[in-house]
Amino acid sequence: MDTAASHSSSSSIMFYDFLDKMRNPASLNLVKSIKSFIVSFQFSSANPENDSERVQEFFSTMEAAIMEHPLWAGATDDEFDCSMEGLEKYIMTKLFSRTFAISPEDVRIDQEISEKIHLLQSFLRPEHLDIPPFLQNEASWLLAEKELQKINAFRAPREKLHCIMSCCRIINNLLLNASISENHVPGGADDFLPVLIYVTIKANPPQLHSNLKYIQLYRRQEKLVSESSYYFTNLVSAKSFIVQLNAKSLSMDEIEFEESMQAAKLDSEVSQVEALQAQMDPISSTKMHGMKKNIDGRSNYPYMEAEPGELTVEDVERLLSLYKDVVTKFSSLCRAVRHPSATRTKPSLPVPKGRDDILLQLEGQSQIIPEEKEEVHKVKSFPVKN
Repeated sequence: MDTAASHSSSSSIMFYDFLDKMRNPASLNLVKSIKSFIVSFQFSSANPENDSERVQEFFSTMEAAIMEHPLWAGATDDEFDCSMEGLEKYIMTKLFSRTFAISPEDVRIDQEISEKIHLLQSFLRPEHLDIPPFLQNEASWLLAEKELQKINAFRAPREKLHCIMSCCRIINNLLLNASISENHVPGGADDFLPVLIYVTIKANPPQLHSNLKYIQLYRRQEKLVSESSYYFTNLVSAKSFIVQLNAKSLSMDEIEFEESMQAAKLDSEVSQVEALQAQMDPISSTKMHGMKKNIDGRSNYPYMEAEPGELTVEDVERLLSLYKDVVTKFSSLCRAVRHPSATRTKPSLPVPKGRDDILLQLEGQSQIIPEEKEEVHKVKSFPVKN
């Protein structure tokens, strides 16, 4: 059984065990406390910092109550911990829509990060982050990328954090194996962080900012320690690096970086126009699909293989519109290439160059897993046994 499957199984078992205890008539007072907290929380005004404090205080209160409860008399530390994990999952699943990505600012940051990563994906290579050739293993890194992309499949902070840990453990194991085979002394974070940054860019995990904030605020604080804290802090640093990333952050010529970003933006705009045209006129879009040809890997133009006799009056009007659109975008690209300095923007904060300086971003960082559909339905209520 692989790590992800094993975790999913153990997570389900501890959650079902928690629900089973809550259905016991002896736990009626606990159930009332939990439901009262959820209702009170849902009807209060949203304030992330205050909300986090309230949730953490409730976890502490319930921890003390559960420890003294007869149902847990003689329970082992592991059994008690499983109940607390079940409580966290139940509470946060109920409060998810009230606590995750609730502010317009969080939504904006998520969108900006996702769009920037999308542009970087088109040209960024491992060597730009000073990742040595013998440590490069993009085929195997796909496994780490997939783990990170699963993060939005879950609602519980523990399970979201597990996606991050699975991703980081895969990277760490691959780096360790590569170092052994090359008789290279493992570089620790010096090797690890650049690879994590690259994997994060390739994965472009959904709502990265909101997921990290959610975990930091609502994961039980005593669980954000040791290995969990190390991997979580590294991903926070990777996100910060990406947000501030510019030509000086990379081993890449500044002009080449600016030209690559401009070309990626143009590609993105063309794709958006084509998607909009497809939505507005899906029939014509389907008709033209077979007549598109890729030009220099940059953008698609319809009618490239059409014959004069195949064109209609509507096609001529569409051709004129597309012609104007292409000329406008081509002219913009030419101006950007000829005058790259006009498109450069200075970062609000300088970012150090090279993988050695990437580690500087770890300084000052505070230390701050698949959820099956039937589990979500289980969270809906605590039917008490007769």
